[in-house]
Amino acid sequence: MNKPLTYAGAGVDIDKADRFVNIIKKISKETPRSGVMGEIGGFGGLFSLNLTHLERPVLVSSTDGVGTKLKIAGMMNIHNTIGIDLVAMCVNDIAVQGAKPLFFLDYLSMGTLKTRTATDIIKGIANGCIEANCALIGGETAEMPGMYKKNEYDLAGFVVGIVDNSKIVDGSGIGVGHKLIGVASSGLHSNGYSLVRKLCFNILKMKIDTYVPEIGKTIGEELLIPTKIYSEIIHSFIKDLPIHGLAHITGGGIAENVVRVLPETCQAVIQTDSWDVPPIFHFLKDAGKISAREMRRTFNNGIGLVGILPEDTAQELLERLNAMDEKAFLIGEIVERKETDDRIIWV
Repeated sequence: MNKPLTYAGAGVDIDKADRFVNIIKKISKETPRSGVMGEIGGFGGLFSLNLTHLERPVLVSSTDGVGTKLKIAGMMNIHNTIGIDLVAMCVNDIAVQGAKPLFFLDYLSMGTLKTRTATDIIKGIANGCIEANCALIGGETAEMPGMYKKNEYDLAGFVVGIVDNSKIVDGSGIGVGHKLIGVASSGLHSNGYSLVRKLCFNILKMKIDTYVPEIGKTIGEELLIPTKIYSEIIHSFIKDLPIHGLAHITGGGIAENVVRVLPETCQAVIQTDSWDVPPIFHFLKDAGKISAREMRRTFNNGIGLVGILPEDTAQELLERLNAMDEKAFLIGEIVERKETDDRIIWV
């Protein structure tokens, strides 16, 4: 060898990573800071808990990723919204249990650290945290030469929230006669993208900038719409309405996510035509000849959140959501289930 080896020569630039940490520090300060101790850059993120308003505090945590929606961000070369998806996928999962998110951490891994792309990603995460009212207190940015193709990266998120034990929403209070209220999604959210990509780009041979008349925009624009964050919406009504069950509609669709909160003695009857299904789902179903069953178990089909509550307060919830400019629909009810019955039926 003519010259000594260095880590930078092997593909890992520590100086560039240090400069990027300083960028992250500035971005993270824009997220809610109550309880945050210190700055990003230490061995761990510190957060001071204020428990004065809770009798029996319970911490709730979740971790998730964005799946192959990352491929769409790469094809579009737009990276400032994918972080919103990341926050949403984690925060929504704890919000449906009644928890308020406290802080968020991310894991970003690239073959070569591209500062501009990474900065856009972190800005998206920070925007998601602002929307969810939680703090970005730390994370990890890994430069891993040889692990990814050019311009590829991976992304994961971690959130911790808190709820009083008596306020946990776990479905145990769900009973016969309760109604199901569905809150609209913003689109595909972050599920089903492997099927979408195969259909659109492998079978239909579409380009990322192909305009789709049925949806009124390019396929790339539609597929990159960020996942809706429901945490603040949820906490606007669970404090004074008897919400006995909440389901975040992710992979598995309405059926497989609602069933996660149903007691064994209950069956959910879903009214198939009770909400407005966005055009993207009609397009995918028709273009791919996808069966109704496959659509239901793969996509959210326009409903991103389901709340279950007594009949006498269902109308009030609908009115509140509509007043917040949220599209909400009465999509079903709870009936008695016999031991051999399915947990969910569609009518």
